[in-house]
Amino acid sequence: MNPVTLAVVRGALEALGDEMDLHLIRAALSPIISETNDCAHGLFDPVTGETIAQGGLGLPLFLANMQFTVQALIPLAEAQGGFREGDVWITNDPYLSGTHLNDVVLVSPYFVDGKLFCLFANTGHWMDMGGSAPGGWVPTAQEIHQEGIRIPPMRLVEGGRRNEAVVAMITANVRMPGQLLGDLAAMTNVFAVGRRGLDALVKRYSAALLRECIDEMMRRSEAEMRAYIADIPDGTYTIEDGFDNDGVVDAPLTVRLAVTVAGSELHFDFTGTDGPATGPMNISASTTKSMCFVALKHIFPDVPVNGGAFRPTRFTIPEGSILAAQYPVAVGGTTDVTQRVVDVVFGALAQAVPDVTPAAPFGTTGVATMSGIHPETGRYFVAVYPYPGGYGGSASSDGLVNGTPPGSMAKFMSVEMSEHRFPLRFDHYAIRDGSAGQGRHAGGCGTRYEIEAHADTLVSVLGDRVDRAPFGVEGGGSAAPNSVAFSTGGRDWVPPMRSKAEKIGFRAGDRLRVASPGGGGFGDPLERDLELVENDLNDGLIDIATAQAVYGVAVAQTRRVFDREIFQLDPERTRVNRAARRADRQAG
Repeated sequence: MNPVTLAVVRGALEALGDEMDLHLIRAALSPIISETNDCAHGLFDPVTGETIAQGGLGLPLFLANMQFTVQALIPLAEAQGGFREGDVWITNDPYLSGTHLNDVVLVSPYFVDGKLFCLFANTGHWMDMGGSAPGGWVPTAQEIHQEGIRIPPMRLVEGGRRNEAVVAMITANVRMPGQLLGDLAAMTNVFAVGRRGLDALVKRYSAALLRECIDEMMRRSEAEMRAYIADIPDGTYTIEDGFDNDGVVDAPLTVRLAVTVAGSELHFDFTGTDGPATGPMNISASTTKSMCFVALKHIFPDVPVNGGAFRPTRFTIPEGSILAAQYPVAVGGTTDVTQRVVDVVFGALAQAVPDVTPAAPFGTTGVATMSGIHPETGRYFVAVYPYPGGYGGSASSDGLVNGTPPGSMAKFMSVEMSEHRFPLRFDHYAIRDGSAGQGRHAGGCGTRYEIEAHADTLVSVLGDRVDRAPFGVEGGGSAAPNSVAFSTGGRDWVPPMRSKAEKIGFRAGDRLRVASPGGGGFGDPLERDLELVENDLNDGLIDIATAQAVYGVAVAQTRRVFDREIFQLDPERTRVNRAARRADRQAG
């Protein structure tokens, strides 16, 4: 295999995925796609269903989920005569395609000289699927039918003709059919972009050479992932984490993971995990696997994304647990359950390879939805706000401040767009000072924001990480926990489930206040560089009490600049303070 040709083909296939991502982001009507990039595109092997290449602008959450969806769809299509030119299949069945009902998957075949060469697939988040709460996040749901319409795998387009009866059935059961139709058209039409790109590659290289390149790409990704795994010391690494509650029963749910490293293979064993949850804090087994791959991609970012990278892994996920949802359990909490899978993989592998594994990120997507009838247009609106927050510190750096969820990468919708489109106003959107876990490398700070309703509105929130804050590793401290509060009718209050509340009625002037966790700290805080502590202090990310009590610093002098106090730290007194703290630890 000519390495130059292989590199060019691989780059072209990945660029094609990026181009499809961009086309959908630009063409979609709903802000959940156009603003938060809640979508993904990929090319898949028509026989094995393995990922060939995937765009890099969509959500990592769909990294392997679409592969599992395609693999489940292939035998279903074969039983109905196989894939045909002009076909587009559709499904949002979360027990098959993973995630939740709002994530709709389309699959379309690509032929060369009448022979099936590959399958295109995309996923797009539709703003509403007709569940009991607008937007689809239903914190009190106890079965899937409370969360919206479930679409089994079926042909949406057959031989180039769209089945309008299927489309009418879907639009009749959602709150914003016009927006849905626009997103459906954009998702369907983007396959033309993929076909055009592959046509050019086939013309340049031939289908046979492209097939050879794809096989070699898979082989090399597998070899590269195996090489990284082989560098991890053999052994079993265990961790336990969990959730505050499931939105219905106010009792903790436990996630247990044992990662076994044996040579160049990994075994993820979730035996002992609770479930199923009574409420919506459940995900499918395919989603659990996909999130393990997402975590591995964070730890080993150089491995190209294709099916070969997934081959060195095995899984044990107990049926019926919160990580292997089965009909008819609710799955709307997928946006938070997925984050905990990433957390526990980080926590387990940090014990083995702390030099490349970070502390826990903020660990909750904390989705808030605000919905109602717009007083100016008379039309239904749904605004969706997934949390940003802090990433965990690592051996090489502090954690990212105000980052997107590491398992989904869904962006926060812009303040300006929100205030233009919806009857609401942001009082503030800011860094949450003091929320990062302390350490030699601190976690990133979370985010806080406050929204005031300007019309009658229903507000739902589905989050977690109030009772169990994101953890630090290697002696690092935990981050600040999640915080959700309402101000309605002149009264400030916290929901009974802390971070979960459904269809809270707002009048004009009522407010939602939320503050996301930071990331966990990495390493001993007494080893943090003095200049970094001074910068954190003067930037307002920590206060003087934390600097002295946790980081052991001493202040040399202060001065005021406008209304701010600026600190200069004393290196020698700090050294003495820290030495005394270490001596106390050893004595105690």
